[in-house]
Amino acid sequence: MCGEVSVRPERLPEDGDFLLSLYASTRRPELTGLGWSAAQQDAFIRMQFDAQTRHYRGCFPDARYSVICVGGERAGRMIVRRSDDEILIVDIALLPEFRGAGTGGALVRCLLAEADAGRLPVRCRVLQGNDARRFWERAGFVAQDGDGVYVAMERACGTSPS
Repeated sequence: MCGEVSVRPERLPEDGDFLLSLYASTRRPELTGLGWSAAQQDAFIRMQFDAQTRHYRGCFPDARYSVICVGGERAGRMIVRRSDDEILIVDIALLPEFRGAGTGGALVRCLLAEADAGRLPVRCRVLQGNDARRFWERAGFVAQDGDGVYVAMERACGTSPS
C-alpha cells in the first residue's frame, strides 16, 4: 500500500483478541477515573466491543474490514464502505504506539487518491469534541452537520490540502 503501511482482510477468529485489545486501547483511558476494578472495566469494554461489532456488521455488511499492519506487525483496523457515490470511512483505529506517526495519514491519503480517481467524496463521522476532528480537517475534510453526538465530515473530490 503506502510504504511500510499495509492492510489485509480481517481474519476471524484469528484477529479477534487483537481487535478487542485495540478497542480497549481506545476506551480504557476514559474509564480510569470511574473507580471501577480492572474486571469491571474489562467486562464493560467487552460488552461495548461486542455491541459495536454487531452494529458495524449490521449497518455495513458490504464494507471492507481490514487489519492495518506496519512493518508486518498488526497496528490497527480500518473499516471502509465503497459505493458508486462515496467512500465512507466507517472506522479507523490504531494502537497507541502507532498514533501520531503518520500511519493514519498515509492510509487516508491512499483513500483520497482512490476517491479522486473515481471522482467520489470521502465521508466519515467523528465523535463531537474528539481531538481526531483536527486530523480530518488537516486532511481536507469539512464538517457538514451533526446529530449531537457525532459530526459528519466530508472531503469533496479533488480537495486534498497541498
